[in-house]
Amino acid sequence: MNLRNLITAILLVSSLLQGGPSISCAERDSINLNSEKGGIINKLIRYFEKSNKHEITNRPHFTFIAGPHYSKESGFGLGLVLGGSYSTAPQDSLVPLSNISVVGDIATKNLYLAGIRGEHFFSDLNRRINYSLSVKSQSSYFWGIGYYWGLYDGNKVKYRALDVALKCSFEYRVFNRFFVGPVFDGMMFSAHNPQSKVNWQNEPLTHISVSAGGKISYDSRDNHTATKQGLHLELIQLFAPRFIGNGRYSFSSTELSANFFIPLWTGATLATRLHGAFTYGHTPWGKLPTLGDGTMRSYYEGRYRDKDCIDAVIEIRQKLIRRSGIVLWVGAGTVFPKFKDIRYRNILPECGMGYRWEFKRNSNVRIDYGIGRNSSGFVFSLNESF
Repeated sequence: MNLRNLITAILLVSSLLQGGPSISCAERDSINLNSEKGGIINKLIRYFEKSNKHEITNRPHFTFIAGPHYSKESGFGLGLVLGGSYSTAPQDSLVPLSNISVVGDIATKNLYLAGIRGEHFFSDLNRRINYSLSVKSQSSYFWGIGYYWGLYDGNKVKYRALDVALKCSFEYRVFNRFFVGPVFDGMMFSAHNPQSKVNWQNEPLTHISVSAGGKISYDSRDNHTATKQGLHLELIQLFAPRFIGNGRYSFSSTELSANFFIPLWTGATLATRLHGAFTYGHTPWGKLPTLGDGTMRSYYEGRYRDKDCIDAVIEIRQKLIRRSGIVLWVGAGTVFPKFKDIRYRNILPECGMGYRWEFKRNSNVRIDYGIGRNSSGFVFSLNESF
């Protein structure tokens, strides 16, 4: 199947699944089979071209898209995205566009996912809110805690995972491009009907985690969903004491990330991410840092997990013709209980490439394929991995 046919198939599925609130009467007329010549495919393509040329208002302008995907974690599935953008000050071009996405996914390996996420920028340029809420149920695998548990495929145990996660942060500009603010992170994770409980090492299979803390960041990105240039530095410190609902144990976590975006030649961006996550105290298994979450796309999410994690990724993002683009990346990462336990041989490499299709301005559908050490994976998602 060539590229045009692949996009055509996604657009066709999208048109059949679209709901009323996201399409105006004029837009419906543009895909009416009896109103124009040229066939349904060309009309669908023209409709999506119009979706990228809309007036910016303080009410979200939504575009709906659906498409097939495959990954070893979920199997074959259908991903659904309702993406919207708006501005709290439509006449002020300096105010970043706010965005909201409603996502859903169903797949053959008993995956069911629904969620909402977004960023809201206030018109005074001094405040912003980040939020996400998701509910996911799927058949999954658990290898255990530690690099060597994840290394051997014979350790994996099948179970039914149920995750409910709510994250939000409020950031206030203190000066220039520096922001500070509170963070809340609530999560319920549960392992149902595992084939064996040995890998959990006497950890409870179900846990509710409630964390609160703060965030410090420096942000000079030109936009937050398809960044072309800028710098984003972030420190998140969370505390999960027993008295706010964390069972018998308290724990805490520190997460650091540094994202650099440098323009190269026409349509090209060099994107680099350095990331580390570190936990202290008796951290429950569902809150341990993992590889495969977001940037390390070659590895099964959750296969490698431990008290601490570091990873690095370098990408070249190249815009091609019209709405199409490609991405090439290399990366490496590892998990470990303490810094003194880091070993060169335990560093997991990866490389990969992906396709991008801009279904709204600065909002991409991405399809990535990565290859790692004895591992590979597909990812279908919205916007860039970082």
